[in-house]
Amino acid sequence: MSAVTEHAPALRPRRRLSWRALPAAPVSLAAGALAWELVGHLAGVSFFPPLSTVLARLADLVSSGLIVAGLADSLVNLVLGFALSLAAGLVIGVAMGRYRKVEAALGVYVYALLTAPSLVFAPIFFSLLGEGRGSIVAVVVMYAMFVIVINTASAIQSVPAHLVEMARSYGASERQVLLRVMLPAAAPMIMAGVRLGVGRAVTGMINGEMFIAVVGLGRVVTQAGGRFDGAGVLAVLLVIIAVALGAVALVQAADRRITRWVPRTSRGDR
Repeated sequence: MSAVTEHAPALRPRRRLSWRALPAAPVSLAAGALAWELVGHLAGVSFFPPLSTVLARLADLVSSGLIVAGLADSLVNLVLGFALSLAAGLVIGVAMGRYRKVEAALGVYVYALLTAPSLVFAPIFFSLLGEGRGSIVAVVVMYAMFVIVINTASAIQSVPAHLVEMARSYGASERQVLLRVMLPAAAPMIMAGVRLGVGRAVTGMINGEMFIAVVGLGRVVTQAGGRFDGAGVLAVLLVIIAVALGAVALVQAADRRITRWVPRTSRGDR
């Protein structure tokens, strides 16, 4: 009896399938796609077709070249507008965060322009810059810059004072304090503002293209809406969402590289 027991294979505990083991993002996307397909079939509304119809329309637009040409124009507008927003937002934000007089002088304008509907400036840009890329880029800047300014200023002001005092005690100049102490310490919060800014930049891009110069993806949306092509509008919307997610992913990659010195628990990584 003992010999049989010695040579008997050990029983292995069975692994139980758990919902926690499934990746959250793919499951969420699959659930959303299924819900869209079901609601689209059940509702029977022309401006909310099923996802399968939208994807088929997207394939037609891609094969015809409309999406590729429009996407190329839109990406140029987005890159130019966001680059200007980032450069101006960081410079103005650092100046406002570091110097009280600059904040007192510019703060009221920054907060006023942040809360104002950015699209109301489109006719002004159209009058000043004409019907072209310059007006669209200006709208992108209006959408994206001020949130970067405010986050950057708040990040600079939130740097612990003892870090600056310690740098001063070692003889650091104002430039060294700013570049080697304050900016690295404020980088995580600054990058959070940049992530918000790039999302708003995509919104400004598509709004500028639709209301100022009918070009890029905005032109495709406008034409599809004029034909009451709900599937075409939603197909372009999927492309715009993909552009926004790609832009945010690039900013997040830059964020991880810039703030790699920050502990993962402090960044909220899981």
